Amino acid sequence: MQGSKKKAPIVKVMSFNIAHGLGMDGIVDLEKTAEVIEDSCATIIALQEVDRYFSDRSSFVDQVDWLSQRLNMHAAYGANMNFAAEDSERPNRQYGNVILSKYPIKYVENHLLTQVYCPFGNNEQRGILETVIEVDGIYLSVFNTHLALKDNELAVSIDEILAITGKSRFPRVLAGDFNAPSSNVHMQKLNKQFRDAFLKMKRGDAYTYPAPYVDKETTEVFWPATRIDYIFSDNDVEVVQVAAIETAVSDHLPIVADMVLADVKVGVKGRSQKERTKV
Repeated sequence: MQGSKKKAPIVKVMSFNIAHGLGMDGIVDLEKTAEVIEDSCATIIALQEVDRYFSDRSSFVDQVDWLSQRLNMHAAYGANMNFAAEDSERPNRQYGNVILSKYPIKYVENHLLTQVYCPFGNNEQRGILETVIEVDGIYLSVFNTHLALKDNELAVSIDEILAITGKSRFPRVLAGDFNAPSSNVHMQKLNKQFRDAFLKMKRGDAYTYPAPYVDKETTEVFWPATRIDYIFSDNDVEVVQVAAIETAVSDHLPIVADMVLADVKVGVKGRSQKERTKV
């Protein structure tokens, strides 16, 4: 009897700016962050604003390792900020983006993006974390970024991201906190190479910032008012469902997208020497 064709795998991708575990109640509780991720059943997670021995605000915890162990997932880290500790015997203070995955991470590279200096405001170093993840024999390029609020820097970053992601030989997913609405002229450049998962599913109204909170002085309730967190994919990835998850464990809402991967097996020749699961 002739065998049936192998069914294409489905992955649930999440993007979540966790604000180093700082909830809308002003308390840092990484366990609550982990519970939201766990309850979502996401299998590939792009996290932004993750500390690694960064400061007392997160108790100098290696949040990358903590989340990886707590969720039993592979982890890749891109440290966009990397400072020497005051105590030379302590590890560097780091802050950046993480990709967690139920599936093996076969390749990791963090790309620092060009800064556009401003004499006032935040001149934080930004980056895009690139991984190749093996999902049931299919190789998927997953990128995670967190971009600046400055419009002139956003313009430069988007061009650089298109150049970096354009070199991938595999189906691509791009996720992160872009700090800009989809109507932004620079954001619209992404439409040339990617599809916005939420717009594809007609959920452009799934706002992600700020997370719901109650003003303690006035008791007024505030709700998300804009969409600045995204999951993009190219045509090799079929989006079948999306959602924004209501929670107050961060100032951003996490978003998820269920995606079907084309059943095409490709190799990772030329990248195997750089293979690692956490950097």
